[in-house]
Amino acid sequence: MDSVKTSKMQEKREKILESALLLFAEKGYVNTPVREIIDLSGYGTGTFYKYFLNKEDVLKVLLENFLDQIVSAVRDFFRREEDLYVRFIESKRVMLNVFARNQKMSEIYSRVHGINDSIDECLQVFDDHFLYFTSRNIEYGISRGLFRDIPITPVASATLAMINYAVNLWIVKKQISEQEMFDMVISFHHSLAKGIVKDHSRIAQYENI
Repeated sequence: MDSVKTSKMQEKREKILESALLLFAEKGYVNTPVREIIDLSGYGTGTFYKYFLNKEDVLKVLLENFLDQIVSAVRDFFRREEDLYVRFIESKRVMLNVFARNQKMSEIYSRVHGINDSIDECLQVFDDHFLYFTSRNIEYGISRGLFRDIPITPVASATLAMINYAVNLWIVKKQISEQEMFDMVISFHHSLAKGIVKDHSRIAQYENI
């Protein structure tokens, strides 16, 4: 009985999140009142506030879930792929695949920067996780002699900036296609690799994979 009740509660929570996702993507976070989320979900006001404090709380959960998908995808990829050079390039493709599969969430993520300090803090968590994964890969590559001994933070930050820029061009400004987004980011990392990889034969090996 408890498991059935828990399942129904989870179903209600997910329906509210789904409704908010649709409205935030269609109208924008700022232009979406809580009342419309409640109405679209089909539940009452009491049900909404049973699971969420306010509209901002809903957005934070959506962003956290999106971040979890990206982190999980990268972790799974790192478990499968041991080659550090391939990791350096292809982990970015893995991330972009998550953005491409979640277009509504990608648009929300790209548009909510600067709304308020609380949301920016949530986005900072995303950035910190991204920088952690990227930095660890570069650190390990340096320790194994694959990468040059370079300042890690600027390289990891440049990677994050490029992904955000390419996603914004694709989903918000609609100036490039999804494929062009992938090409832009992967091409950037090929160029970046030429500066940090000690043995350039590794680049040729990768390109022949």
